[in-house]
Amino acid sequence: MTSKQAAGAAGEARAADFLAAQGLRIVCRNFRVRGGEIDLVCRDGDTLVFVEVRLRSGGGYGGAAASITKTKQSRLILAARHWLARHGEQACRFDCVLIQEGKLEWLRDAF
Repeated sequence: MTSKQAAGAAGEARAADFLAAQGLRIVCRNFRVRGGEIDLVCRDGDTLVFVEVRLRSGGGYGGAAASITKTKQSRLILAARHWLARHGEQACRFDCVLIQEGKLEWLRDAF
């Protein structure tokens, strides 16, 4: 595992711990399909939550939030459709957890 991969895994673990502390239940980590990946799949009551975790060391190039482009959103939606096809249609939303310069920000209903 490269140092970048290790940092990403640590960021995802931190995000999962944070969301669990907020009352969400972690259902799956790193759900992958051809063409897309979801970092965390959680349950918030009756709502399924697909979570993208973005880790940035600095604010260059717009920071963590700006790195979630329309292309990235399309890949997340593709992976979510696969999840729903396998596990049944249900109410869902897309959240983002942004970790930048050590600070964590949770964006509910990000897109």
